[in-house]
Amino acid sequence: MGWKLGIITDEITENFEQALDFITHYSLHYGELRDLWQKNIMNLSQPQLDRAKRLLQEHRVTVTDIGSPIYKYNLPEMPVYKEERSSFKAKFTDEDTERLLLESFKLAHFLGSHKVRVFSYWRVKEPAKAYPYVRDRLAKAAKLAGENGILLVLENEPDCNVGTGEELGRILRDVNSPHLRGNWDPGNAAMLNEVPYPDGYNHVRGLFAHMHIKDVKRDPKTGKLVWAPVGGGFVDWKGQFEALRRDHYEGDMSLETHYRRPDGNKVESTRESLMGLFKVIKETS
Repeated sequence: MGWKLGIITDEITENFEQALDFITHYSLHYGELRDLWQKNIMNLSQPQLDRAKRLLQEHRVTVTDIGSPIYKYNLPEMPVYKEERSSFKAKFTDEDTERLLLESFKLAHFLGSHKVRVFSYWRVKEPAKAYPYVRDRLAKAAKLAGENGILLVLENEPDCNVGTGEELGRILRDVNSPHLRGNWDPGNAAMLNEVPYPDGYNHVRGLFAHMHIKDVKRDPKTGKLVWAPVGGGFVDWKGQFEALRRDHYEGDMSLETHYRRPDGNKVESTRESLMGLFKVIKETS
């Protein structure tokens, strides 16, 4: 359908070259960068960044965005101390924010992108109370991004204060900046018991420039929500893709596998999820 489809590389493997080999094997041309060679992208040395850029050029893979860890830490006014959760080898605090923003902007430009993904601080018991702080900080960051030719994409993340489509749509409308758009993640919304499509999507329609693709199911033994290969869960991806086509979505999207087979093999888990994704897209078209 002409969509810019890629994969978050470390969901395949931390070996960046092997991840790029996997992506190009399936005639995809986009990758989202978060961890490379067992390091968070914000901690890579310049020689490692030079190597990454060379490999991207050799594989002809375009970077959709920098998957930064910015705002995936405690909100100073309402700390919840969860830095160990989903931090992807990043140990930062709010004191690092301005430095991280500026470094991520330079990194994006260096690697040929203009987008940086951000979050909304670890989720507190009453996100509504954290909302004004999060909104104002994101507005300030968006202004800085605009001054540096960067588009921030805010992900709805269940561990953070903006976790559903409804929450994402609200804050994007309130900040109302051309330099802050959404990173719509239907799977993450499902983890907070929102119906991703059509409910969550209706809140973010036209407000996001990037999206993540993964699926969710309920474990019959525990009753808990767990990750699933795309097409193997309850997220209505067919309906979501049909809506994107009707709405002429022109942004990019990344498979964010998360699902793991019983043997834990990341490469094969990603392959299984990618095959499911291709099947859903084929049924949609």
